[in-house]
Parts: sequence; C-alpha cells; structure tokens
Amino acid sequence: MPPRASDPPGSAGRRNVPDAYIFDSVRTPRGKGRASGALHTLSPIDLGATVLSALDERTRFSRFGPEDVIFGCGDGVNDQGANIARSSVLHAGLPDTIPGSTVSRFCASGLDAVNAAAARVMAGQADLLVAGGVEMMSIIPIAGTGGPNGTDAIFNDEAHFTPLGEAADLLATLCGHTRSDVDAFAAMSQARAAAAWSEGRFDLSVVPVHDANGVLMLDHDEHMRPGTTADDLAKLPAAFKAMGEKGGFDAVVRQRYPQVAKVAHVHTAGNSSGIVDGAAAMLIGTAEAGRRLGLKPRAVIRSFANAAMDPCLMLAAPADATTRCLARAGRTLRDVDLFEVNEAFASVVLHFMERTGVGSDRINVNGGAIAMGHPIGATGVMLLGTLLDELERTGRESGVATLCVGMGMGVATCIERVGGGS
Repeated sequence: MPPRASDPPGSAGRRNVPDAYIFDSVRTPRGKGRASGALHTLSPIDLGATVLSALDERTRFSRFGPEDVIFGCGDGVNDQGANIARSSVLHAGLPDTIPGSTVSRFCASGLDAVNAAAARVMAGQADLLVAGGVEMMSIIPIAGTGGPNGTDAIFNDEAHFTPLGEAADLLATLCGHTRSDVDAFAAMSQARAAAAWSEGRFDLSVVPVHDANGVLMLDHDEHMRPGTTADDLAKLPAAFKAMGEKGGFDAVVRQRYPQVAKVAHVHTAGNSSGIVDGAAAMLIGTAEAGRRLGLKPRAVIRSFANAAMDPCLMLAAPADATTRCLARAGRTLRDVDLFEVNEAFASVVLHFMERTGVGSDRINVNGGAIAMGHPIGATGVMLLGTLLDELERTGRESGVATLCVGMGMGVATCIERVGGGS
C-alpha cells in the first residue's frame, strides 16, 4: 500500500504498526574515569540530570509527560543504584509525574534502553519516552556489581569464564590480528576523533556539564590523545599478559580452544576502550507526539536485535546481531550507509569488518571508544546519536549501531534518517 501524502516520513503506509521516531539526542562530554577526571567530583545523577535538562530545554518534552524515562546503567550500585533514571528525573527538577526505570545489559545497556523505548512505541503502549544511559566509572568500576562470573567456581568452570581483556586477546589470536594491526586501528580512531572535534561534528549533541554552582566542569571529550601514532602505541605494554599467563586465564581459554597453542597478548591501554564518565539521552515517540511538541522526526528506528555466543570468547556477537537486525528491516549490509561499532577493543571492530565485509570507510568515521572512551551504560545512546548526526551531516540515509557485550552477547539497532530535525 503506498503511503498517503499525510503519512510521516518512514511510515510507508503501515497504519497498524506505529513507527518509533527519534526527535533529538544529547550527550555529555566523556570525562576521564579516574580521580583526576573533570567529572569525578560530581554524582551520576548530576550527569543524568544534565542530559535530561538539556533534552527538555531543546524539545520541551516534559510538557506532555513522557510515559517513562528508561536509562541504561552497566553497574547500578551505590551512587548509580536504586533506579538512577527516576532519581535523575527528580534531580533535574522535571515534573514528579514522570516515571523512570533502569535496564542493564553491561556495555549495551544504553542501546537496550533505546530498543525498549522503541518497542513500547511500536507496540502501541507508549507515545513518548526518553531513553538514555549513565555511567561514572571513576567512582563505580566495571563489574562493580559483582556476580557469579569471577566468584562462583562451578559457574566459572561451566562458562570457561574469561575476563574481557583476555577474551579480546583470544579473539585477536583466533583472527590472526597482530600488534601492528590493532595499534594501526587505534591510531586511526584517535585521528578520526580529533578531526571530528576540530570540525565541530559533535557540536549538535554535546552539552557541557556544570556543577551545582554553575561552574563549567567539562565541555569536550577528555580522554582523547590527538596526534597519537601507531609508533607511540607500539611502546605500550600488553595490558592483559600477566592476567593470562600468571593469572591462569591462558590455560582456561586453551581448554575451550585447544587449537590455541599460545594467546597473543596484543591489547594495551592504547588500543582498548577508555574508562570514562558520561551520560546521554534521546527522545523517542510517535509522529503524533512529535506534532504535539512541534518537533520534526530526525530518524525512524527500523529494527533491533540481540545475539549471543560462547561466553569465553564473548566479543564476536555484533556481526550476528547486526545481520539479524538488518534481516528484520528487510535490508542487507550493502544497504547500510554507516556503522557505529563500539570499540571495546580494536580486535572487536577488526573482526566485525572481516565477518561482514564492511570497509573502514563506513565504520566509526568519527572515531570511537578507543579515542573518546566507553561509559558503559551510556555508550549505546551516544553511538546512535553520533550515527544520526553523521547521517544528517553527510546526507546519507541509513545506519546501524552495535556493541559487543560481556558474557557473550551483542545488540544492534538500525535507523533511517527522515530529514528535518527539531
């Protein structure tokens, strides 16, 4: 059935299945995830309130009471615990009639929040929602919530539990990625991020962070190291070699992968994602909700998917999640203009390119987490927002954001630009 002239862009006349539109997206800069980082003295709810307030200032979504604010948070404990989404709503001074909820899927928590919001819109169970994420790794370390992985010996034996860095080196070993390969990719990430910042490509989405007194705390991604070369990176020590050789995890992975005679420990602090603080928020809703707010949709969420794999290797699922996501949208890899593949480790993206055949000219064209950092719960929202901004900047149409996830999972989301903007 052809769309009517009154149908919004992307609806394709599907009157019984509401489309989920993205109306706007904002993020904080990423601060170094250590005590010396610019955001360390703040609270996670300060970052959550910053992006909610900025999004409300730009869209005035609070006038129409969104159905929910869904935040991703990888380690929801202590200052990040007790439903940080609802706490951030209240801390931002938004109406107390706006609910909040929190989801967690480790590194893909933010993208899961987006997909959960889109699913409710598509199911006709909500007209307007905010999806976002927050993580302050300077105060809550990765895996700060604990869990059986790492503490339960029986579970560890069953799952061949492997720390993330060891899994990255295992992936590099199985794929034949050398130290030169991963360092070259990391240097490219730094160069692309530096160029993107210098050209103002993030200006539309990045909002500065101030403290309670209005003092500017951070207005740029603090983790970046512009000018970094592959030769510079080659001088760094392997970050996970001791863990593998002296900690016994090389032996663990050889039980699962006996063909691996020796694990190649190629990942370092320079070719792995940066530990940072940050938050992001995105407004998602129906075309009618946008009309009430006077907003034009910027993109439509076409499809999303999850995938899972061997938890010992764990980091190779983005390709499977992406192909499943595109199949649901009736698309192929060739149909997609741009990809954002989270740079948890360099080998993750190199593997994705090898599995899919997608070249580096379509992947992470503005750099990624190696250069700018990976605030676990917020990264998925940041990736999708960066993707949307770049589609608009270049006039391209479609994109996919995807992340690997601890314990062997992957998440992907496909969007299509519909023009306009708020």
